[in-house]
Amino acid sequence: MIRIIGATAVTLIVTLGGHESSAHLKASRDAAPPPDIAALLTAARGAPPLICAMAAHNLPGNYWGSWNDAPVTPLSSDAARTFRDNDTRRLPDADVALLMDGLSSTDACVRELSVRFLGGQETAKVNDALASRLTSSDASMRELAAFGLGLAEAKSAADALIRSLRDAAAGVRANAAWALGRMESGRALSAIVSLFDDSDETVRTAAVMAAGRMDSTSTAAALTRVLERDQSASVRRVAAWALGNIEARSAAPTLSNALAHDADARVREMAAWALGNMEARSAEGALSAALRGDSDDRVRETAAWGLGQLEQRSAMDALSAAVAGDANPRVRGTAAWAIGQLDDRGATAPAGLLKALRDDSDDVRLKAAWAVGQLGDRNAVSAVRDALNKEQNSQVRRALIRALVKSGGSSEQTMSQLLESSDPVVREAAVRGLVGRESMNPWPWPQPRPRPMP
Repeated sequence: MIRIIGATAVTLIVTLGGHESSAHLKASRDAAPPPDIAALLTAARGAPPLICAMAAHNLPGNYWGSWNDAPVTPLSSDAARTFRDNDTRRLPDADVALLMDGLSSTDACVRELSVRFLGGQETAKVNDALASRLTSSDASMRELAAFGLGLAEAKSAADALIRSLRDAAAGVRANAAWALGRMESGRALSAIVSLFDDSDETVRTAAVMAAGRMDSTSTAAALTRVLERDQSASVRRVAAWALGNIEARSAAPTLSNALAHDADARVREMAAWALGNMEARSAEGALSAALRGDSDDRVRETAAWGLGQLEQRSAMDALSAAVAGDANPRVRGTAAWAIGQLDDRGATAPAGLLKALRDDSDDVRLKAAWAVGQLGDRNAVSAVRDALNKEQNSQVRRALIRALVKSGGSSEQTMSQLLESSDPVVREAAVRGLVGRESMNPWPWPQPRPRPMP
C-alpha cells in the first residue's frame, strides 16, 4: 500500500491516526501529543480524495445522515462523506491561524481538513472568524464558513447564516440551511421553508432536511406539498423523512399515497418508515398493501417494520404471508419481528410464522422463534420442539428454548435433556428456563433495518 499511495499520503494517514476502533482511538487520542498542523497540511497537499477521506476519519464530521456533513464540501466526493465524528483537542492559536490560512488554499484536501479542524474547536474566537468569512467575495469561502459554523453549531452566528440563505451561490444557501438545521434554530424556520421552492435541488434538500430537524409541526403543510410536487425523488425522500421525524400525522394520507404510487422506490421506502415512526394507525392498509405487492425489497421490509410499529393485531395476516412467502430473507425476518411486536399474549401463532422456524436463513429462524415466544401460544409447543430437535445454530436454539418456556412447553424432561447439551449457550438457556428466569425476556431482541435518515 505504501508503494501505491506514496509517502505523502502515508504521512497524512499516520498523522491523523489511520483506521482504528473507536475505543482505541479515544485511548490513543487521550495519550497522544497534539497533531502537528503544519506537517498535516503539508502532507495533505495533493493527496487523492480517497486518501484524504481516510485521513479525515479522525476529524469532526460524519456522513450526511448524522448531520455532521454539509451538502457542499471541498472534496465534493462520496469519499468525503465517510468521516466519523470524533473529539478534537483544543489547538493553540498558532495552529488555528494555520488552519484559517488553510481555508484559502487552492488544494481541496487542505481546505477540507482545515474547516473540519476549525469546526471542532467551538470557541467564540474561531466562530467569529468563520462568521466574518460569510461576507467574503469568494463563494467557496462563504461555503466553507457556513460548513464550519454548522460543525461547531455556532448559535451566535445564526443571524448571519439566516442572511446567507439568500446568498447568490447555491452552495452557500445549502450549507447555511444545513448549519441552521444542525443548531435547530427555530427563528430560521420561515426563511428555511422559503427555500423549499429554490431552483437548486441541493438547496431544497438541505432546507427540507433542516425543517425536519426542528421540533415543530408548523412546517407539515409545506413539507407535504414538497412530497406531492417536487420533481426530484431525492427531495421527496427527504420530505417523507422530515414528516416522519416531526411526526406530522396530518400528512399520513399523503405519505400513504406516496407509498402506493411514487415512482421512486427510495421515496416509497421512506414513506413507509415515516408512517411507522409516527405510528399512523390509519396507514395500516397502505403498509399492508406495500408489504404484499411492492416490487422493491427495501420497501417491503420497511413496510413490515412499520406494521410492527403500529402494533395492530389486524396486520397479522399480511405479516404472516410475508414471513411464509416473501422471496427476500430480510423481509421475512422483519415480518417475523413485527409479529412479535404485536405482543398479543396467548394469540394463535400463524402458520406462516411456524413455517419460518424452518427457514433457510438463520436470521429469519431467530426472529421467528423470538416472535413465537412473544405470542406464548401453547398450541405452538409441538412445532417449537420439532424445530429445536433439528436446529444447529446456537443462538436460534436459545431463542427456541425461550419460546418453549414462554409457551408453557418447558417440561422437566425437556429441560433436563437440554441441560445435557454440549452447547454451553443451550445449557445456559435451559437453566434460565428451569428457574423461571423471565429476565431473559425480551431476549433475543432482533432488530429490523429501518432507515431513519435519507
